Amino acid sequence: MATFSAVTRQHILQAIAEYDTRGRDDFLGVYGFTPSTAATFEHEGRSYDSGAVLGVAHRHATGRLATSDEFASSVDAASSILRKRGFEVTAPAARPAAPVRAEPRKRTQSAQPAKPARKSNAAPEAPPVLCPTCSMVLPATGFCDYCS
Repeated sequence: MATFSAVTRQHILQAIAEYDTRGRDDFLGVYGFTPSTAATFEHEGRSYDSGAVLGVAHRHATGRLATSDEFASSVDAASSILRKRGFEVTAPAARPAAPVRAEPRKRTQSAQPAKPARKSNAAPEAPPVLCPTCSMVLPATGFCDYCS
């Protein structure tokens, strides 16, 4: 289960910028999300899929993508987190029967040949620093959002 204490407004804005750059369909496809009508949020007059943007924001914060399966109560959890970060979330009157599930991206043939993978000499990424009291991932400030 993903924890979102490390996700800040800035991480969400990074995910929104990527969403705008890629376009909705490509953004959802790259990260394995399906289009959502369950909950959206608005930013600067544009509408975004709550779960997908929040999942990618979690990736920007921790290095790991949070899938829609990891939201405690799906739509409500994503909406609550976005509201706490200052975004205006809208939800339809009727909820869908099942939560939106992230699915692995299917490989498609490209018109261009695939580029060979580069070998990386970089050291492996260090694991995130955890709060010694509640075991949540610490934000960049180094102080726990819940315990400090």
